[in-house]
Amino acid sequence: MKKKLNIQVLMCFITVMLLLNGCSNTDENIVLDEEQSKSEEVLTTEDSLERNKLIEVDGGNQSGHREPNVVVDIGYGDREYYAYTNEHSQLVKVTANKITLQNESTEPVLSTGRYYSDEAKVPGVESPTLDEGHVIADSLGGVSNSYNITPQESTLNRHGDQAYMEKVIRNAGGCTDFIAVITYPNINTQIPSHYSYKYTINGNVVYDEFDNVNPDKVNAKLETNVSHDNQTNTMNKKVMITDLDKKVEYIIITNSGSKSVDLTGWKILSVIGNQSFTFPKFTLNSNSSVKVGDSAKNSDVKFHWLDGKGTWHNRKSDPAELYNTKGELVDRFDN
Repeated sequence: MKKKLNIQVLMCFITVMLLLNGCSNTDENIVLDEEQSKSEEVLTTEDSLERNKLIEVDGGNQSGHREPNVVVDIGYGDREYYAYTNEHSQLVKVTANKITLQNESTEPVLSTGRYYSDEAKVPGVESPTLDEGHVIADSLGGVSNSYNITPQESTLNRHGDQAYMEKVIRNAGGCTDFIAVITYPNINTQIPSHYSYKYTINGNVVYDEFDNVNPDKVNAKLETNVSHDNQTNTMNKKVMITDLDKKVEYIIITNSGSKSVDLTGWKILSVIGNQSFTFPKFTLNSNSSVKVGDSAKNSDVKFHWLDGKGTWHNRKSDPAELYNTKGELVDRFDN
């Protein structure tokens, strides 16, 4: 009888252990289910553009039509440049791991420097002030269908920020990690209101952004806002800031006086970014100037400042200020 009881106790113990083990497995399954749910949640919240349907469109297709929620390879030849549309058929993003320049010796380039005789007729390009603007230019290996074309203000496209950006990339022999983000004022137009670019040149990340407007008109308006009093005060100064080019990243300090000035310890300040440059031991002779800036973009700068990293804000006003060794403001250049 006692032996039988011990067996029953043993059986009960085994049963309890099995039950406990079963509960442990159940808890583990619950944890795994929760992790799977989290993974699915991450997948559903990732950039929706990455799930766009890949379609093929001929590079020279002149139709202005775009399909919604698609991605198209807009690189000429073997290049892989990808353009994305949103649900409103607006071109909103263009990416390229590597920008490869056009090669006239190996590619069928026309005498105009283009791959095709004309560009896609995206709605809006019929305006006399808007060009059929490439997001990635012919010279950078981009095609001419509607997935690489937006109606862009003609001065901006030919002589402004867009043209300058393309020139920088060409002069560098190409770039990597290229991303363009294009925004619109509403869902009913194909005419962008703003462009944002990011790309890497020689290991330096470059950011550029600008509105789809005539830069000459904007700059003229900014110039008229400078008061006559400020201009008069500047003319009376002997050491002053006489030039600031935010695009190619340089500033010029001029001594218009009859005596040389010791600039050792003087400071230049970029107001928006609060970046500063302090002169090392240096004397600026009378009726002379000194150029300070990015040597990667300017071969003639005397002093290097934040090479390749960007100093001045290109879209917003970013005044430059000059301070002496006492911390006194000597001059300010508004832009």
